[in-house]
Amino acid sequence: MCSIKGIIFDYGGTIDTNGIHWGELIWEQYCKEGINIDKETYRDAYVHGERSLAKRPIIAPADTFRTLLQKKMALQFAYLRERLGNTGTFTEEKEKMVAERCYDKAAKTIETARPLLEALRERFPMVLVTNFYGNMPVVLKEFMLENIFTTIVESSVVGIRKPDPALFELGVKALGLRAEETVVIGDSYRKDIYPAATLGCRTVWLKKVCWADEPIEKGYEPTAVADTLALLPSILENI
Repeated sequence: MCSIKGIIFDYGGTIDTNGIHWGELIWEQYCKEGINIDKETYRDAYVHGERSLAKRPIIAPADTFRTLLQKKMALQFAYLRERLGNTGTFTEEKEKMVAERCYDKAAKTIETARPLLEALRERFPMVLVTNFYGNMPVVLKEFMLENIFTTIVESSVVGIRKPDPALFELGVKALGLRAEETVVIGDSYRKDIYPAATLGCRTVWLKKVCWADEPIEKGYEPTAVADTLALLPSILENI
């Protein structure tokens, strides 16, 4: 019998990609567009883009997810042009195509996940806890998820970022439950599973395609591991 009374979801890499790290999903689209660079150079461009977004208010509160991806790709391609030269590889056309490919992948994944999320919402109160850019409500509305979560705890809004457990503490508080009555579902051990486990939450690690190895801390193992969101209903019955 399920003893869970509430759910905290991560967003990026969890709901929108079903466990595929965004760095890996974007790399796949680079390859499909024939952008011939080594992966380490790509990783540098990806990290540069993410750090730039975290440091500066590049994403506006009204930006859609499509606009967000276009801005991400602009940062990555500008970095690559500066580092490797304007070789004709990093064209604006390819930049736009990678962004659009990523958007289509996320939109299809979310469309598949929506019925599952709606079914879980009927059983549990659900809160979203995410490192995001201040436009999460717009993105949820864009993908018809605006009625799924009772509360959004967004890093750029509250001024706390994962892996700080305080972000999950806000999620537990929003649910009005004890940590042990709550399950946290996320794609990163370091950013989701470990900090939630330190609070006493149960955890489901959505682990499909990771960005890097994430060593598990003894005593803070995930309660369950899944490679697809579709397994959640059966997992929740047994944790």
